[in-house]
Amino acid sequence: MKRRTFAAALAVSALVPAMALAHGPTRQKVTVTTEVAAEPAEVWDYIGDFQDLTWHPAVVSQSGEGGNEIDATRVLHLSDQGADGPIISEVLYKYDDEKMTYSYRITDVDVEVLPVTNYSSHLTVKPLDGGGSLVEWRGAFYRGYPNNDPPEELNDEAAVAAVTGIYEAGMEALVEEFGAPGS
Repeated sequence: MKRRTFAAALAVSALVPAMALAHGPTRQKVTVTTEVAAEPAEVWDYIGDFQDLTWHPAVVSQSGEGGNEIDATRVLHLSDQGADGPIISEVLYKYDDEKMTYSYRITDVDVEVLPVTNYSSHLTVKPLDGGGSLVEWRGAFYRGYPNNDPPEELNDEAAVAAVTGIYEAGMEALVEEFGAPGS
């Protein structure tokens, strides 16, 4: 009896390293914040409409349905080629006008456009002590290639770099629009 238990334990312990190597992708997270000189209500008025992300420099135009209601949709056009150019389709799953925050997820994107899968994001405006606003954009996602040994353009680093670049470009646009506190 003891030999069988020992043999079973030995067999399981031999599998543990193999199972660790077989682990697929891990969920990646990115948070980017910036401070702007405008009051939160003014900033929220500018960025708080789910149906208008055209304040972001990568978005050339946008279409959508449902306003700021849960399950509203939007399609972001990233070039002037319209539906023939790169697009990102998204759905709103949380919206709180009073707390100045909304949450959405991507429903469709070509990984060549944005190398992520299972992406969700949250955009929030908060007051700063002494005036101005803190804008926070955070997201969680998996890399664009769900299996082991992804190509370089679809690995974790590529996904994190792409999302970080999008958030930073948006934040830079807000600082250009409203200025930085103390400037």
